[in-house]
Amino acid sequence: MFKFKKKRGSLKNDFLSGLTVSLVLVPEAIAFSFIAGVRPDVGIWSAVFVGFITAAFGGRPGMICGATGAIATVAAKAFQLGEAAGGEAMAYKYLFVSLILAGVIQALLGVMKMGRLIRLVPHPVMMGFVNGLAIMIAIGQFTFFMDGNDNWISGTPLFMMIGLILVTMGIIVYLPKLTKAVPPSLIAIAGVGLAAYFIPGIDGRTVGDVLMERTGSSTIPTTFPNPADLSGITWDWAFWSAILPISISIALVGLIESLLTLQLIDEITESRGKSNRECLAQGTANIASGFFGGMGGCATIGQSLLNMKSGGRGRTSGIVGALSLAVFVLFASPLILNIPIAALVGVMFMIVIATFEWSTFKTFGKVPNADILVIAVVTVVTVVTHNLAIGVLVGILLSALVFAVKSSQHVHVQVLKDTPEEKVYAVEGMIYFASVSDFADHFQAKSDNENIVIDFQNARISDYSGIEAIHAMSERYRKVGKNLRLRHLSADCRSILKRAGSLIDIEVLPDDPSYSVARIDVPMEDAKES
Repeated sequence: MFKFKKKRGSLKNDFLSGLTVSLVLVPEAIAFSFIAGVRPDVGIWSAVFVGFITAAFGGRPGMICGATGAIATVAAKAFQLGEAAGGEAMAYKYLFVSLILAGVIQALLGVMKMGRLIRLVPHPVMMGFVNGLAIMIAIGQFTFFMDGNDNWISGTPLFMMIGLILVTMGIIVYLPKLTKAVPPSLIAIAGVGLAAYFIPGIDGRTVGDVLMERTGSSTIPTTFPNPADLSGITWDWAFWSAILPISISIALVGLIESLLTLQLIDEITESRGKSNRECLAQGTANIASGFFGGMGGCATIGQSLLNMKSGGRGRTSGIVGALSLAVFVLFASPLILNIPIAALVGVMFMIVIATFEWSTFKTFGKVPNADILVIAVVTVVTVVTHNLAIGVLVGILLSALVFAVKSSQHVHVQVLKDTPEEKVYAVEGMIYFASVSDFADHFQAKSDNENIVIDFQNARISDYSGIEAIHAMSERYRKVGKNLRLRHLSADCRSILKRAGSLIDIEVLPDDPSYSVARIDVPMEDAKES
């Protein structure tokens, strides 16, 4: 899916890659702070706490976590809720509590080993997810082409920014042809930054300029955050009922985005991360972020891919990225604020190019149309809703519907024997909720022979709907006085039909299959009522 070369990690590569990532995290964290409606330092320190804890204890070495747009969008709802309840001070308290609760939920999902469910995401959904992600990253960069009044920049500032972006991208493309000793993205950021600082006539907008346009101040608080003050909250049911849905949304959105990123990094590195461990680490990170006045976060996919492209493979890269960000804020904020925003945008545009699955255009006519539809729907939904989690959930539901429709058409019934004394049917295929109607249409009790045998040797009853269909068919044959025998049913199927009181002659043979059927512990009568 990606064009990254497989590399073995090294301390040098991890350190330089982490340093590169930390530079890119700054404007992204500030931008996501604006989305959530909070101060810029809230987003930055969220990236520090979430990035450090998940890098040190998470399930995917090399994956970068921090403040993200997906979390910021949901967190904004908690901030607005608190603001309506008691002003800006209360808004931050509502945000911190909702984040802590979200972290608890994520940790509990990790304890219950629910992280493995992400492995069930179909490949077309993953392709749509990747394409939607690339488009979202690209769209996000265009916000830096606007001033504080949301007007597009023009004239010399626009041409200067485009020129510096192209120079940055050129360095990233061509520097590896000369040397691979250092990450090209780091050299591009440093080179463009030094050129803008020392060469007369190069006057590109910096991170500080963007911050001034958005907040009216070009400075960032340079003190370590204090523990969050949660006094004054009324801990009643009204509060919890308002916060809980937001916390659940933060937890699920964060985990879906992080675990899908984990799968992408698995593919790049040809290794396997630990999804349940990642759930625990992310939950712990968001709890810590909430306690220290952060807005939380999850995997930052663009930065994770940047880390991979820069050679970062181990935990050191994420740890260095988080600690470098903290050092920059505490001791070297002027250095960060003077970085040309064009250099960082150029780096992210290169990530967009590497992330988008260009082979999607080659799938037309080569894969089923239903798979192309899933890819397109996931991509469009992701971009339109600006929410990767919603796009993925829609894709999974659509894939399940497509699978149900396809498999329901693959139930075949063949007549093996047809004499006046006996008629033998052979069933082939999967019998479950989507295929029971097609299965039942093959049998006409009133016009059938007196003695009927149905062989399930090449069929599988997959759920309780399949059992119910067999039970209903046996009742139709019984009511018209026909003798029905069933062969090669699993022990579970035989047990359910026996409890249902069906008067069917079921033959038990040495080669009968053995498999579990969904909800086999529910009596047939109870299943009908439910």
